[in-house]
Amino acid sequence: MSSPSRYPKARKRFGQNFLQDQQIISDIVAAINPQRGEHLVEIGPGRAALTKPLLENCDKLDVIELDRDLVPLLKAKFAGYDQLTIHQADALTFDYTTLVSNDDEKLRVIGNLPYNITTPLLFHLLAQSNYISDMCFMLQREVVERICAQPDSKSYGRLSIMIQYQCEATQLFVVPPEAFDPMPKVESAIIYLKPRDRYLGGDMPIESLNKIVTKAFSQRRKTIANTLKDIVTPEALLAEGIDLKQRPETLTIAQYIAITKAWLSQNSY
Repeated sequence: MSSPSRYPKARKRFGQNFLQDQQIISDIVAAINPQRGEHLVEIGPGRAALTKPLLENCDKLDVIELDRDLVPLLKAKFAGYDQLTIHQADALTFDYTTLVSNDDEKLRVIGNLPYNITTPLLFHLLAQSNYISDMCFMLQREVVERICAQPDSKSYGRLSIMIQYQCEATQLFVVPPEAFDPMPKVESAIIYLKPRDRYLGGDMPIESLNKIVTKAFSQRRKTIANTLKDIVTPEALLAEGIDLKQRPETLTIAQYIAITKAWLSQNSY
């Protein structure tokens, strides 16, 4: 078994903070609960803190690692594991659909995600969610709280709406900075995401909902009528039962979906 001292130091440009707390590792694996017959994908295995316990409990594991210096060390460490495939690739551009062998196969995606690419990576994965059964990630605690936030809270915003529209989102537990090498300056948290079989409130173009939500939260201290005045009429808002004096953070996801449908309707030909 390779000694951790053989691994290169964490690199800031990759946003690397390596998990080393064995109890936290055990808790994460228990939360993932890998089973035989499942196809797992680990993003950013790093020093393989999660990789080995995952391999011992699943039949197929693909890992996506950007750092070229880590890849040969991972290959050497797990040379005897035929169910493991290591991809030296950027998780932000990787085509996860290439990992499935048929339309019925689903991936379980896990990882300790670099904080600096969390949001674009989540949206990249959700664009391929037809092939993903669930996701379990370690993220910055503040980001997890924003994703899981409910209306009328400071954390609630575009990220909350866009993720929850597509997924069931649950914060599982907090991970302290001391669990990592090097220690990050912020707390982390584990989040569980389950893509919805049917989007919340019905299917619609994601880019349309994103346009409405982004516009609404561009000036979150103003009323919803003011922030959307250039694209949605007050009459359309009132028709959906929305108080024109409401602020963006007080509207539910269902209300944003209703506004988007109204906007699409008034712009249809």
